[in-house]
Amino acid sequence: MLSYRHAFHAGNHADVLKHYLLIELLAYYSRKDKPWWYIDTHAGAGCYALDSEQAARNAEFDGGIARLWRDRANLPEPLKAYIAAVEQFNPHGRLLFYPGSPALAMTQAREQDRLRLFEMHPADVELLQQTFARETDQVVVRRSDGFAGLRGLLPPPTRRAVVLIDPPYEVKEDYRRVVDTLKDAMKRFASGTYVVWYPLLARPEARQLPERLAELGAESWLDVRLAVKGPSPDGFGMFGSGLFVINPPWVLPERLEAVMPWLVKALGEDDEAGFDLEHHIE
Repeated sequence: MLSYRHAFHAGNHADVLKHYLLIELLAYYSRKDKPWWYIDTHAGAGCYALDSEQAARNAEFDGGIARLWRDRANLPEPLKAYIAAVEQFNPHGRLLFYPGSPALAMTQAREQDRLRLFEMHPADVELLQQTFARETDQVVVRRSDGFAGLRGLLPPPTRRAVVLIDPPYEVKEDYRRVVDTLKDAMKRFASGTYVVWYPLLARPEARQLPERLAELGAESWLDVRLAVKGPSPDGFGMFGSGLFVINPPWVLPERLEAVMPWLVKALGEDDEAGFDLEHHIE
C-alpha cells in the first residue's frame, strides 16, 4: 500500500517486539563466521526522527521504546543488545531517533554480510537510499513489491538468511499474499529463517493467519504474541502483535521466556495485557 508510512508508528510496542527478536536472530547467525543475508520485504524508511510531524502525531513510541529507554539500566539481559543497537542512533542519551528493521540489521552486519531491501513508497525509498548511501557494497535497495521480489533472491548464495515479512495489512489481500509468498519461499529455500509479523486484531483474517502459517508444514516454528491490552468493545484497533518464525534457533524459546513477562509489565496498558508463546523445534 503506497498510503502506508511507518513513521506514524515508529518505536511502538509492535516495533519493540519485532526488533528485539530480529536482533536475537542476527546475533545467533553471527555466531558463525559464514556470511548471512537479511532480506526485508517491506523495509520502510530505515530510520525515523521521533520529533517529526508523523512520529509525533500519535507518539506511539511513548507506549513502546520510550518505556524501555527510561528503564534501560534495569533491562533483562536478552534485551540489552537491542537497546544497545538503538543507542547507536542516540549517542547523547536522549531518545531522538528510532532505527527501523534495516538500520537495526545493519548494526549487526559484518563485512561479509548483505542486506536486500524492498520498499514501494517513493518517499520512503529515497530516505532508505540516503540511510545506506555509504554501504553500497553491502546493501541493495529496490523500489518494488517485496512479495514478488523475494522469490528472485531465493536461495541466496550464502544459503544462510533471515527474511522479514511485515506488510501493513491495510488490505485483506496482504494476509493471503503472506501465506502464498511464504509457501513459495519455503520451496525455494527450505532452510531459511522466516519471520512474519502480524497484528492482533479482532478481524478473522488476523486471527487465522498464525494457523494458516502453521499449516504450511515447517518442521520447526515458533509463534509469540504480545497483547498490550484487551480488545476494544467495538472490535476496532490493534491491541498487540505477533511474530511467527519458521526455522527459529533452538535457543529462542528460552530467551523469550525470560523477556516476555518483562515486556508485558513494561508495555501493558491494562490488566488484560499478556503474552502467548508456542513452538515446535526439531
